[in-house]
Amino acid sequence: MRNISSKAVTALRLATVVALAIGFGLARAAGMTGFAYSGNERDASISEIALATGQVRTFTIPIMPHNVQVTPDGAYLLAVGMPAGDHGKDGAQPAPGTPPMHEMKADEEGKLLVFDVRNLEKPAATLPAGEHPAHVVTDRQGRRAFVTDSGENRIIVLDLARHSVIGKVRTGAYPHGLRPSPDGRELYVANVEAGSVSVVDTKALKEVARIPVGKGPVQVAFTPDGHQVYVTLRDENAVAVVDAATRRVIGKIAVGRNPIQVYATPDGKTMYVANQGTAENPDDKVSVIDVATRKVIATVTTGAGAHGVVVGDAGRTAFVTNVEAGTVSAIDTASQQVNMTFKVGAGPNGITYRKE
Repeated sequence: MRNISSKAVTALRLATVVALAIGFGLARAAGMTGFAYSGNERDASISEIALATGQVRTFTIPIMPHNVQVTPDGAYLLAVGMPAGDHGKDGAQPAPGTPPMHEMKADEEGKLLVFDVRNLEKPAATLPAGEHPAHVVTDRQGRRAFVTDSGENRIIVLDLARHSVIGKVRTGAYPHGLRPSPDGRELYVANVEAGSVSVVDTKALKEVARIPVGKGPVQVAFTPDGHQVYVTLRDENAVAVVDAATRRVIGKIAVGRNPIQVYATPDGKTMYVANQGTAENPDDKVSVIDVATRKVIATVTTGAGAHGVVVGDAGRTAFVTNVEAGTVSAIDTASQQVNMTFKVGAGPNGITYRKE
């Protein structure tokens, strides 16, 4: 190996300092606030992005997180996934929208980790999350968590204060993404293999309807008024629009290849859809849908394997995880341009936002 001169070392250090300074400067220029968190499945970690400065901190955790969620009060970060085995292996990428089966401890079930956002070094609590957990959301008070158990075709309901399982609800085949209605009375759950969405009563803890939507539904998103639900159809390269009152599909919108997650802006005007593509041919596009016209009004290029999406920063920014690129893109919702890209852990999937 060649010796590196002291001048070269100095230059390298200077370049690093300059790069960090530029990153921090861009973050300040973008005017973003709050924190974004990604669940990095391939190296069993979570990354915290301080948006005001652009600083990224990544923490190794005991599971391979497929999804993360901040509680409504911003005090806790929830992460779900299978126990991590050999973090160093680089296994095959799973089908878009499904957790990888490699590197798992076959004799253990999935876990829900609860972190105090002030201490991401170690979980404050570890709860059971079923045979194969995918996504997690909470109720409006942050008292209960709902986890999709794809392996057992059910939702597991957890009491976050008592750290206990308080219910299990049957769904369609391979439940994956889920979101609560704005009033908190119902959960809509995307059943990937059943081609349907389960409607779950959050008080009675039972499925009250099952809506056929199309091929490969992965995630759902309510409009803020609760009138419509958008459902990504991975195997149709489309998004289905469901009328929440009649529980019927009222339209479909063509988007990019293999759409995975979808999220609405707080004003209800637009939906952001992350299109992951395939492992062999990743997509790097985010489709922006106008809710009023049900048409794609913009397509934003992010990074390879666009997967998770959340809108934060008071609606000014959409954050997208790029599985293959190992990055998070910040999209300005006014200009529909990427204004920042953050390097996070390997294989980022789920993403969530916490305000200051």
